[in-house]
Amino acid sequence: MLKNQRVNIYCKDIVEIMQEGLLVVAEDGTIQMVNHALENITGYSKEELLGQPCSIFKCDACKLLRQASSGAWCRLFERKEQVKRKCHLMRKDGSYITVLKTAAVLSDDQGQTMGAVEIVTDISEMDRLDRQLRQLTRTLDEESSFQGIVGHSRQMKNLFELVEKAAQSDFPVFICGESGTGKELVAQAIHNLSPRAEQPYIQVNCAALNESLLESELFGHVKGAFTGALQHRKGRFEAAHKGDIFLDEIGDLPMAMQVKLLRVLETKTFERVGDNRTISVDLRFITATNKNLPDLIARGGFREDLFYRINVIPIHLPPLRERKEDVPHLVDFFIKRLSRKNKKNIQGLSPEAMRIFMQYSWPGNVRELKSALEYSYVLAEGDRIRSENLPEYLKDGGNDFQAVDLPPAPAENLQQRQKQELIEALKQSSGNKSQAARLLGINRVTVLNRMRKYGIDLQRDVVY
Repeated sequence: MLKNQRVNIYCKDIVEIMQEGLLVVAEDGTIQMVNHALENITGYSKEELLGQPCSIFKCDACKLLRQASSGAWCRLFERKEQVKRKCHLMRKDGSYITVLKTAAVLSDDQGQTMGAVEIVTDISEMDRLDRQLRQLTRTLDEESSFQGIVGHSRQMKNLFELVEKAAQSDFPVFICGESGTGKELVAQAIHNLSPRAEQPYIQVNCAALNESLLESELFGHVKGAFTGALQHRKGRFEAAHKGDIFLDEIGDLPMAMQVKLLRVLETKTFERVGDNRTISVDLRFITATNKNLPDLIARGGFREDLFYRINVIPIHLPPLRERKEDVPHLVDFFIKRLSRKNKKNIQGLSPEAMRIFMQYSWPGNVRELKSALEYSYVLAEGDRIRSENLPEYLKDGGNDFQAVDLPPAPAENLQQRQKQELIEALKQSSGNKSQAARLLGINRVTVLNRMRKYGIDLQRDVVY
């Protein structure tokens, strides 16, 4: 007991030598006690603070707690649990300081609330250094890429300028280019740089679903719209309200869906499947394809009026073989990214490996280059990727590329598409295999066979 009394005598001295600010407030929020460190942090003297409401600091975190409270003047007294938050206090001179504040309610032996205590730690210098680090990181990223797109050639610089201008408008943007050129990155960049950046960005692959599933995915449906529609479902158009919707592989859109999409583009209205109520949306359309749409129009595979409607701001992505000067920059960019994720300290390519990279035509464009680097990075030893680490087809100049033991692409795409369509059908039918079969136009046995073939598990893969 004697020891406790002696400790209590020194409590005031202990509080005064603390590096953190200490603040004690009564139940009504008036300041009852502060220490010397709090004076230094806030610029106020004890005499100026004692008896004043704690709102004198105009703390943004405290403002939120007060607004969220339904009973007491501050939600801290309702929750009666420790709160730890980074926030900003206003000092006496009007400047803001970043602090880490820990607050808790004080109670007596009977559990009655006596007030609250707050510990305030000045982290303004840490916050400044953190902002500086983030700015340096952004600067380094901007030097090597534009919104994640790497390119220093004249074609790419012109492309970046067009993307920035397109982002500021609400007109439809049509992105075309070969597979692997970065169409998804361009679509994302347009959204990120636009006034809609804080609003939804919804992406839909038009080639991944059959017509009936795609219609429900885009427009949504109401309960009972079709067999297996057990609840209302919001479509992608509705989810993208006030933001951007990116329709990838637009060249694979079924003709019947093209008519319906044209109406949405022209009127910005639609109806859910099974409903006659019209929904209005405010969104910007971004579309992309690796197909030649004018050629597809000539063959009757795409509507000409829809093409003119989506092709308001066309953006063409050049293939990598037409901008070979970007290859060294892409190599450097991807190797740095790989090195950040792995323990290897690889600096780049050997001269011979770089010569091979420069001579190759890259039919798969940037995606193929990235994959080749990842393969080579795994095999490389030392500080350089050497020619012997490269994939065989690169070392042969690409002439024997078809001989590489890869599964045929069309069959692989078909299997992936079948798997995705089956998962979506099972979602819409709430896991009912017979209903999913009817949606897909196949029998139930085929559904079961495909589930086994593709390893589809209702609990793991199908959320409905």
